[in-house]
Amino acid sequence: MPLGLYVSVPFCRTKCSYCNFASDVFSRAAFEHYVNRLCAEIADARLASERAQGTFAAEADSIYFGGGTPSILDSHQLRRLFVTIRQNFCLREDAEITVECAPGTLAPAQMEALVEAGVNRVSLGVQSFVDAESAAVGRLHKRVTVVEDIARLRAAGITNINLDLIAGLPHQTAESWDFSLAEAIAAGAPHVSIYMLEVDEDSRLGRELLAGGTRYHAHFVPDENLTADLYIAACERLNAAGIVQYEISNFARTGFESRHNLKYWTRKPYLGFGVDAHSMLYSSADPYRLGKAESSRQSGGSPPCELVAADLDAVRFANADSLEPYLSGAGFSPTVVTRRMALEETFFLGLRLIRGVDLRQIAAEHGPAALTQFSGEIEELVELGLLQRDQHILRLTRRGILLSNEVFARFISDASVVV
Repeated sequence: MPLGLYVSVPFCRTKCSYCNFASDVFSRAAFEHYVNRLCAEIADARLASERAQGTFAAEADSIYFGGGTPSILDSHQLRRLFVTIRQNFCLREDAEITVECAPGTLAPAQMEALVEAGVNRVSLGVQSFVDAESAAVGRLHKRVTVVEDIARLRAAGITNINLDLIAGLPHQTAESWDFSLAEAIAAGAPHVSIYMLEVDEDSRLGRELLAGGTRYHAHFVPDENLTADLYIAACERLNAAGIVQYEISNFARTGFESRHNLKYWTRKPYLGFGVDAHSMLYSSADPYRLGKAESSRQSGGSPPCELVAADLDAVRFANADSLEPYLSGAGFSPTVVTRRMALEETFFLGLRLIRGVDLRQIAAEHGPAALTQFSGEIEELVELGLLQRDQHILRLTRRGILLSNEVFARFISDASVVV
């Protein structure tokens, strides 16, 4: 099965106040060191996969450059990364190749490099078409910048464009949100992603909101109810415009769904390169070796669990989540995904899709007994109005989408095996 490839570029021109990703502002001197490390990691992909005891495939049908802001790399750095990928992987002719870009960072040289590399999809981090809202969270572009970038991308032959918008930004109102939605639709982009502002301690704005402060315009952030209303308004307006919701945060015209991201939600294999990049490969592990490796790290006694071949499904691993340890060559500890864990993932990842999960397919892949393991949870969530069951299809209700984390938690156990 072909892989999806994810390349993390954790560099930004400025750190947005709402951002909780592993990205930051660094001097351009760090860029070349990072690209060198990335190229070495890509070249080592087969050996790294074998060390993690995952099934490696040399064929890939999607590439996704995320960040951060990949488009702030120099054109020669972008070219070098794509050349290295093509030297180590066989890309399908119809591969989806996506690069995330911040509006205003696509200089002619970068644009030329993307086109030469075969990039056929660009995701623009717009967040808002209202200039005051963008400025309030540290975005450097204006509405006109986005319009100009879209025109330039189309002129270069890249028409598969995604626009990111965030519901719940400081100063946002129902009226201003409606303006951003109208602009996104008028722009003609075939894909739109809608995210609700995350409030947690991993961003400056989130910490200020939790503390009840006023920095970063925190006192102008809409309350949870209004943010939920804005999200619902986006669902209704985009669906009515033919940009149909196919995942909790993603909307697309027919045929423009993100093929790369669908790999995550349907548990297809992918490899990640760079800071905080994650990977998931089907397991090729010998259970005896796994048990022995785990036992060797114990101070004494028997291994904490017994693994047999039938228990193994996949392996997940991730790189260091900050720049310095990644550049220093920090390794990773793979986590075995057992058949039980794979079943849980099938539910809580698959339910992100608006089409839901097919219970017949789950029974075919995991055995008829798999459904009985969660029969109680499913029945209760249906009674609560968070899930709806239509014969063999199980999907989130509209209320369930708003409370999706609570739904997903019902399908997750604490079990994990580190090898």
